[in-house]
Amino acid sequence: MRVLGIDPGIAIAGFGFIDKDGHKLKPVQYGCIQTAAHTPAEERLVQIYDSAVALIDKYKPDTVAVEKLFFNRNVTTAFAVGQARGVIILAAAQRGLPVAEYTPLQVKQAVVGYGKAEKRQVQEMVKMFLKLSAIPKPDDVADALAVAICHAHSSGLSQKINEVLR
Repeated sequence: MRVLGIDPGIAIAGFGFIDKDGHKLKPVQYGCIQTAAHTPAEERLVQIYDSAVALIDKYKPDTVAVEKLFFNRNVTTAFAVGQARGVIILAAAQRGLPVAEYTPLQVKQAVVGYGKAEKRQVQEMVKMFLKLSAIPKPDDVADALAVAICHAHSSGLSQKINEVLR
């Protein structure tokens, strides 16, 4: 199974493709989609959408996992991130891909085993799980890979639960 993990953002959207084979996880490609500040929002959203479509078409994931929106204070930033998240989900949906969503707490729980883990702990676990020589930068990329790992770990359990419920 190939998973595309996304850490959405309007300035930087991290992405990470991983392959899951049994219990083994292997990085395929990772990086970020960046848009320039002071560019009109609609142009930034088109750039994010076009980049997401190009990545999906090139790396052909089986599923997409996106971090759910979480914000404390800045509502303006939250709206912009929500819009970026929306165009990424649209790109996946138009390609017929299932989309799973995870809260930051769920991602930390799945990757570190503790829902209130520090960012550095998550990054170190991403590095370890994927046998990387360094923590991916910027942080958005490591976060996207963490979302992909979360889905890779969670999808098997979800599938088993659905089979039992049938």
